[in-house]
Amino acid sequence: MTTTDPLAEPLRRVVGDKTAKEFAKGLGLHTVGDLLYHFPRRYAERGNLTDFASLKEGDEVTVLARVSHVEVRSMRQKKGTILDVVVTDNTGSLTLTFFNQAWRAKELVKDVKGLFAGTVSTYNGKRQLTHPQYQLLGDGDVDGLGSGDERHLRLVKDDDGARDDTVDVATESIAIESFVGELIPIYPATAKLMTWRISKAVDIALARVPDLLDPIPEQLRVERGLDDIGTALRLVHRPESEADVSRALERFRYQEALILQTVLARRRAAFRGLTSVPRLARDDGLLAGFDEQLPFTLTDGQLQVAAAIAEDMARSYPMHRLLQGEVGAGKTVVALRAMLTVVDSGGQAALLAPTEVLAQQHARSIRAMLGPMAEAGMLGGSSEGTQVALLTGSLSTAQRRRALLEIASGDAGIVVGTHALIQETVDFFDLGLVVVDEQHRFGVEQRDALRAKGRQPPHVLVMTATPIPRTVAMTVFGDLEISTLAELPSGRQAIATHVVPTHERPNYVARTWERVREEVAAGHQVYIVCPRIDGDDAEPSVDDSETSGPEAAEGNAAPESVLDVAKRLSEGPLAGLAIEVLHGRLPIDQKDAVMRRFADGAVDVLVATTVIEVGVDVAAATLMVVMDADRFGVSQLHQLRGRVGRGSSGGLCLLMTRAEAGSPARERLDAVAATTDGFELSRLDLEQRREGDVLGTSQSGSRSGLQILRVVRDEAIIDQARTDATHLVEHDPDLDSEPALMEQVWLALADDRSQFMEKT
Repeated sequence: MTTTDPLAEPLRRVVGDKTAKEFAKGLGLHTVGDLLYHFPRRYAERGNLTDFASLKEGDEVTVLARVSHVEVRSMRQKKGTILDVVVTDNTGSLTLTFFNQAWRAKELVKDVKGLFAGTVSTYNGKRQLTHPQYQLLGDGDVDGLGSGDERHLRLVKDDDGARDDTVDVATESIAIESFVGELIPIYPATAKLMTWRISKAVDIALARVPDLLDPIPEQLRVERGLDDIGTALRLVHRPESEADVSRALERFRYQEALILQTVLARRRAAFRGLTSVPRLARDDGLLAGFDEQLPFTLTDGQLQVAAAIAEDMARSYPMHRLLQGEVGAGKTVVALRAMLTVVDSGGQAALLAPTEVLAQQHARSIRAMLGPMAEAGMLGGSSEGTQVALLTGSLSTAQRRRALLEIASGDAGIVVGTHALIQETVDFFDLGLVVVDEQHRFGVEQRDALRAKGRQPPHVLVMTATPIPRTVAMTVFGDLEISTLAELPSGRQAIATHVVPTHERPNYVARTWERVREEVAAGHQVYIVCPRIDGDDAEPSVDDSETSGPEAAEGNAAPESVLDVAKRLSEGPLAGLAIEVLHGRLPIDQKDAVMRRFADGAVDVLVATTVIEVGVDVAAATLMVVMDADRFGVSQLHQLRGRVGRGSSGGLCLLMTRAEAGSPARERLDAVAATTDGFELSRLDLEQRREGDVLGTSQSGSRSGLQILRVVRDEAIIDQARTDATHLVEHDPDLDSEPALMEQVWLALADDRSQFMEKT
């Protein structure tokens, strides 16, 4: 679709080639729309100076302050001068330092106010900005300046004091008018693109787009009491009051939500337009036999979700469902029953796992649950059964050839694998169901590649053990039906969690290793989790099997590593215990052997990375010690501790940390220790981190990203937009009557940075 949106005009036509390159490189802004949707991050009130107490060393800041003292002095070691300008917020001070630019004292005079931009540093215990960029303000109706008085409007200077002649006099006049109001917009900026340069460009852009097509239909704008797009853009960039800002942001939050929900509503409609093979279980089939031999009773929640899945798969269009649930809620059993339903109907089911360790775990547990029904054609196997094939990237040539044959012939009704399943050489006999475990570990292309291997579009079930707040589900998974398992199976024990502050209470560390020995003496097993593999890693390990959490530890101490910890403990406090290591760099056969020994009870203590985060199920494991726990995310810690307490005994998780009491990192750990409610923790995780990171991508201000919409705060807006978008698409699937909205939908889908919309 070719766009005619004036917001899509290249930015170079507005600011020139040189400045456009700076916008692209520094801020990722390429079009007029990118610039106009680059909203101020805050507004400085003309009568209120910046609070210096919030400034931190290393921050790139723009502050509104008053000059309180000016001093020119000679350098001690060499020829030259130093200009120190002290600016104040009336409670504290900040020093502006200029080398060999004493002439600036003529304009940076006592009591003058201005915007000052630079990097905060510390010298002799005092905060300072070295060679900051600045723009001075006066005290009159336009800070003492007429719009044509270019002599007193100080333009941005380069470090050598030269004028930036890429901005002409006309632009200078526009810049003065930018600061007429009581609120001064402060934009997300860079060292080269200060807030006032961005402000000048915004003024020019606003003048070039007087009439814009509005992506929000007029009827909806009236019903929701929202401003038109032109008015809202001017209010957000040039407000006269805080009320103006609130009005504009309310409109743009709804606009973001509506565009996103329209994309998802059209995807839901598209799925309903596909044709799939209905899959029904047989009364005397594998599913019936499996249910009959189950050694436990399914929970009410499992039965309800299973019924919904069965109803979906009985239809002639493909199921597209998300199954979420707490750690240990029994999602795998529900998924296996769906797979057996497909096998009963003559088809195949594929389970896609993010790691080889997890794929092997799934294959073992499925074979164990099915027993002889997983050994069709083998000695002792059931004649009415099937086979379970495992396909991973580390299989030998002979193993891979045998697995491919079982898959292509249809002998393997259930296929478990990693990314290896999506390779071109893998041919299914009749793929009827795709189950994606830990869906957030996969990209859209990977899931689509596997789904494309069916003769007709297969049914799709995606699973996650990371509880998802309702608003996230409506935004990220808005084109799926959602089922939730919140009830834990009977017999599951509670997991107690405690924070172990290693620096504050060193005696707690010794007690931790004593507790490990006590658990082993009682016949139990222990996990010790580290954020990286070995001491040579510059950063926590990120390989094909694990990812460390996004949280950076406080302080500069190197994080604990698997190999170092295993060696230290085996030679020290845990000497004599059977200790082994597990991480993503081990060969697949070695990983499998380690897990088998641990599952069989031959290993007392397993020192591992997050490779054991999901899927690993050892009933005798009752204690987990997480080293440098502040280096893991909230949800990740919740996932990890779910590996213990899976048998008849209770579980204990100890979070060891060097983070100080009262620090943000410590507060996160305290929150994890305070509750085992994964949904509460996921909401906390979402509130503390950028939505872009939570949703799996880093947003940079694109119109398709979550720029100002917040999925926790704006639940009502998202809910309303979902209803409105569904109604629009139901009555006009191609949005022929709403071309401006359709254009924004196409722009969002065409944007490489909009993959978060495609999570499903």
